[in-house]
Formats: sequence, structure tokens, C-alpha cells
Amino acid sequence: PVNSALEQARQFVNDGAHILDIGGESTRPGSQPISADEELSRVLPVVIALSNEFPEILLSVDTYKAGVAEKVLGAGAHCINDVWGLRADPALADVIARHQAHVVLMHNRSKPGSVEISDQLGGHYVGSNYADLLAEVKSELMASVELARKAGIPDERIILDPGIGFGKTITQNLVLVNRLDEICGLGFPVLLGVSRKSFIG
Repeated sequence: PVNSALEQARQFVNDGAHILDIGGESTRPGSQPISADEELSRVLPVVIALSNEFPEILLSVDTYKAGVAEKVLGAGAHCINDVWGLRADPALADVIARHQAHVVLMHNRSKPGSVEISDQLGGHYVGSNYADLLAEVKSELMASVELARKAGIPDERIILDPGIGFGKTITQNLVLVNRLDEICGLGFPVLLGVSRKSFIG
């Protein structure tokens, strides 16, 4: 797996990539959660290898687990990409702050695959019913920003992601893409993850 990841990373870098995002747990609808140990066994060797080969490339790790973040940030990763916006693991924000890392805070109302995570998030974040899509996405993103700030993560290390495809209908996804300027208006860099999403094709 490390060799294939390195091969793919080399292609990405040759194509002009400045950031590589490494993930060990699928976030596709219906996917099953895995343990922190299993996730670490998948991502840590890749982070170490990429950090050694591409010291100039920013490495992001897609995880919501504090234990995983602790190890990968210590091994050379620069950013944590959290699909639950710091809401799934209360310890994650402190880990990111201590390592002076960047964080991507994603908006997410999809149904979590883990009962433990569901309990931590609360029942409010299940389903895709919105009275006012943009207002609610912005409000919930800013709630994640406040969690980051409270832990000591400065605004200049925060990136927002509206969470295309996560607990949203096709129409809602298209509205978010069309009105992305309103998310940008919150004053943070914005990451838009639309590659391979089924509503595009």
C-alpha cells in the first residue's frame, strides 16, 4: 500500500499538486467506521514516506480521531481534514492546536456509521432537512470554528468545507456550489470537495 500511495503521490506532484490528502477510513455513504489502530496502520507509514520524499509538499490527513491526528502530525503531516468539524472527538482540537497545525472544518449532516460518534454528535445532525440551507450551513460551520478557537487554533489556520454530498440532496449540493461566495464571505479559505461525487457523474 505504501508503494502504491507513493507512486500515486509522485504522479500528483508531477501534475502540479501542492497539497496531498491522505485518508485511511472511507467517508462514502454506508461505509463502516474502523478503529484508530487500523486507521493508523494505513496512514502513518504513508505520511512518513511522503514526508521523507516530498518535504516541500503540504500533507493533510483526513481523520476525526485525536489519537490518529497525534501520531500523523508528529510524523510530518501539516493539516487535519475533519469531516465532522471537530464535533466527533472532543480531544481533536487540542491536538491540532498543540501541533500548530491547520484544520479543515467540514459541514456534515450525514448519518454517522458509529453509534459512539452518533452519541457525541447528538441527533440533530442526522438527515438533510434544512429550513434555510445556506444560513444553517454557515451557522454550523461557525460553530466548528468556535470549537477551534476555544482550543487555541488561530483563524489563519482554519479552512472551511461546505461538505458537498454529506447529508445533502442533489439540489442542495448544487445550491451550495452556486452560492459558494456566501461561504467564502465567512472570511476563511474554502475547500470544495466535489471530485467523484455522484451528483456530478
